[in-house]
Amino acid sequence: MDRLEFLSLSALVAIVVSLFLFFFSFRRSKANVPPGSSGWPVMGESIKFFRLGPQEFIKERTRKYSQDVFQTSLFGQKMAVFCGPIGNKFVYANETRSLAAWWPLSVRKALFFPEFVESPTDEISSLMFISIRDILKPEALKQYIPVMDSMAREHVDSQWADNEVVKVFPVSKKYTFDLACRILMGVVDAELVIRLAKHFTLVTAGLFSVPIDLPGTPYNKGIKGGKLVRAELMKIITERRKEMSENKSETVRRSNFLSRLLLVTDENGKFASEREITNNIVGLLFASYETTSSAVTFVLKYLSELPHIYDEVYKEQMEIAKSKSEGELLTWEDVQKMRYSWNVVCETLRFIPPLLGGFRDVVNDFNYAGFTIPKGWKTLWTVHTTHKNPKYFADPETFDPSRFEGRGPAPSTYVPFGGGSRMCPGKEYARLEILVFLHNIVTKFKLEKVNPQEKIELYFLPVPKEGLPLRLTRHK
Repeated sequence: MDRLEFLSLSALVAIVVSLFLFFFSFRRSKANVPPGSSGWPVMGESIKFFRLGPQEFIKERTRKYSQDVFQTSLFGQKMAVFCGPIGNKFVYANETRSLAAWWPLSVRKALFFPEFVESPTDEISSLMFISIRDILKPEALKQYIPVMDSMAREHVDSQWADNEVVKVFPVSKKYTFDLACRILMGVVDAELVIRLAKHFTLVTAGLFSVPIDLPGTPYNKGIKGGKLVRAELMKIITERRKEMSENKSETVRRSNFLSRLLLVTDENGKFASEREITNNIVGLLFASYETTSSAVTFVLKYLSELPHIYDEVYKEQMEIAKSKSEGELLTWEDVQKMRYSWNVVCETLRFIPPLLGGFRDVVNDFNYAGFTIPKGWKTLWTVHTTHKNPKYFADPETFDPSRFEGRGPAPSTYVPFGGGSRMCPGKEYARLEILVFLHNIVTKFKLEKVNPQEKIELYFLPVPKEGLPLRLTRHK
């Protein structure tokens, strides 16, 4: 064998050995990650996820792969899905150490200005978490109840009172969006609210879609809707900043969430820009709008299906109504009396939670349940591994508000609002909004489903396929 042949053979052997070592080391490095499937290149398992819905998708994979954690690929990201109360608790407890907040690219591109899309989620929403603590304190929330009640009465008079049948989902969305604009931004211009709601509908349709930016796709429409929403908000913010600079009244300056954001400064005393504030307002609208209207819709669904539950809620709400003089608005003390009604809401959120769960970014490798979760992966905790699991809720397909009496469910099994440091800060706001709305419906109408066979479509948000048409009968 001459020198050239020897060198060629040596090079070939070196290549083969290198490839073998590469694949061996690759397989070995991957051998300890959670079991599961990555699906198709780029698309991953997103199509299956949307086709099956999150509940069935997760149930199928926990049965096939692991009851602790499994891997998948969604939204173009390698993802570890944590299961059960132990998985939920682990995610909640490891914020800032191994995990950081993360939203899918389709969400960030639809909601935020392009220059912020690649920024860490915590940086984008930092203003929101600084100011939301003030606006959602009990003393602040008490002031919102009369506003909620007044707007709920107006809404019932205009959208419900003169109709024999009402489609609950679209009209409840109108109420929750109108209320969010009033309380969060102080916006009362009806035409402006209608425009914002129209644009925001485009945004929510594309938020959790497959991120393909082609004309006509939900993702493309979501991005366009986001641009329109941000443009409207920029006008509102610029005008509000001008008003506040001219009016030094503390009441005006701290009357709503937007006004408080305009007062926030960094460590150098610099105020946030209009674009930063817009990002935070959009994020808050997204967090409060669809989820609350979904909760309201499904509470009324179960009240229309379960007469014995309705009767107990009606009894409780009428006791409160009879204690009020004509025209007197609800108070904080009234809402605290709605204990059974809140148990019904909680059981509704167990049955049909408004959100799938929450995402995180893995910032450091860590071990969990005998598996390695690599840096760069994303994680997902989800309500769908506990809420209908008979290990944690006996007879889970039975609607039973008594589950929430006394100490209630075991920790980290009931998680419609998340948990840990990132538990939804708007939980109490949502509680008040839902109960006040419920009071105004139940004290006026008996409810009956028009189509008892109506299906619910489960994506990231549950949606009644026909909008939940209910037949109304006024109380005599």
